[in-house]
Amino acid sequence: MKRRTHYARNKEGQSVAYQVMGDGPPDIVFIPDWVTNLEIMWEEPTLARFLDRMASFGRLICFDKRGTGVSDPVSLGAVPTWEEWMDDVGTVMDSVGSECAAILGHGDGGQMALLFAATHPSRTSALVLADTYARRRRAPDYHCGVPPQIAKQLIELILSTWGTGQGIVRGAPDLARNPSFVEWRGRYERLSMSPGQFKSIYPLTYELDFRPVLETIRVPTLVLHRVGNIYVHPDNGRYLADHIEGARFVEVPGEDHLFHGGDTEALLGPVREFLTGTKEAPAEDRVLATVLFTDISGATEHADRLGDRVWGDLLERHHATVRQQLERYRGREVDTAGDGFFATFDGPARGVRCGLAIRDAVKLLGIEIRAGLHTGECELIGDKVGGIAVHIGARVMSTANEGDVLVSRTVKDLVAGSGLVFTSRGTHALKGVTGTWELFSAG
Repeated sequence: MKRRTHYARNKEGQSVAYQVMGDGPPDIVFIPDWVTNLEIMWEEPTLARFLDRMASFGRLICFDKRGTGVSDPVSLGAVPTWEEWMDDVGTVMDSVGSECAAILGHGDGGQMALLFAATHPSRTSALVLADTYARRRRAPDYHCGVPPQIAKQLIELILSTWGTGQGIVRGAPDLARNPSFVEWRGRYERLSMSPGQFKSIYPLTYELDFRPVLETIRVPTLVLHRVGNIYVHPDNGRYLADHIEGARFVEVPGEDHLFHGGDTEALLGPVREFLTGTKEAPAEDRVLATVLFTDISGATEHADRLGDRVWGDLLERHHATVRQQLERYRGREVDTAGDGFFATFDGPARGVRCGLAIRDAVKLLGIEIRAGLHTGECELIGDKVGGIAVHIGARVMSTANEGDVLVSRTVKDLVAGSGLVFTSRGTHALKGVTGTWELFSAG
């Protein structure tokens, strides 16, 4: 579902774009780095899941800083100051009626979060700093910064690859190995700001020093840092925690700098506990399940022979018959498309017996079905089910002949002792699935 973008106007009449999702309390203002565009950020599943997760424990407020995304542009070279960008936070909070919010700053957004928390403590219920820093470049009294020569190389690399997505190699190693993500990331960069605008902003992050701000922060603070982050070394996070009064430091497993890369639950779990005071029971987002796929053999020929009206009536009776058997064997209907069904079971034997029962029951309607089953780990996506096990189940069905209830070797092995009888159908290559698979006909 696409979220609606709104605009808040500051005192100078400039517009800041924002989106709101979830319900508070608490209110959470999220400040990422420079790569933002509210309109297309939901296209990337990892980013969308991260934001949806945050919105599950508070009212999440996201915005594009002026000069980025769909907020008002700024003149090339006329870069807003950090103070002016900090004011964007207050502008958006005023627009949504938020008097006080938790401020979460990530990466280069951490400095805006630091400034706002120090300047407006009465409007800051808590401060969360993730994979960020007080100073980017190394100094004699700041050894965790980037050495000058490395800083120069990083700046040149990021500027030269802006708009291609290639610069994400250091920020999200796993995602960088996915060509489709790199392509999307390049588009996200291009729609966040122009190369010239980025060139006028990014090098400045290596010149700023926010260390004097740290001792002025008096709000509850959580500092999170991924232990393997090579883009911003974890010592930067430790420094923040050591110099902010009462701050708590949590090392998070992983090597990604990009906030929606890697194990995001390891990052967001401590945030939820810090902001709400409660831990959440682990979400059942992956379960072992048996998937069943069925479709009517020769459906096109039946439809052509019977005509649309009669065929439609037959489909209704078929659907009713299948659902009756699913209920009988405790199956859960996941999807129905045309003449096919996709269902899941919490036990493989029930799935096989249901497939056989459907096959026998629809014969009374004068039609034959084919069915395929596989058992494996499935990903729960809302009311839907995904993952490689689902693809395998669908491919097993596509290999079946008319009247077949075909199962994978996994299913056969798991139902040993159930009394079900299987006949080997040989080894098959399943389209889009690596390796070869031994299949068996049930009944």
